Amino acid sequence: MSCPLCQKAIEEIDFTEVNLLRPFTNEMGKIISHRRTHLCAKHQRKVTQAIKKARYLGLLPYVAD
Repeated sequence: MSCPLCQKAIEEIDFTEVNLLRPFTNEMGKIISHRRTHLCAKHQRKVTQAIKKARYLGLLPYVAD
């Protein structure tokens, strides 16, 4: 299975695009591994950094309520 972000030709992942980042976190707020999301290594690193930045700025929660 190939990377879904490569198929959509998404190169840059912005931390403000919460709707793009939310599917890569589970219901508890944890980052889902590449084995379940099927992201390539490059996109998994970019998604992880964007999620962490969005969490720091309060756009995404660290944990679920």
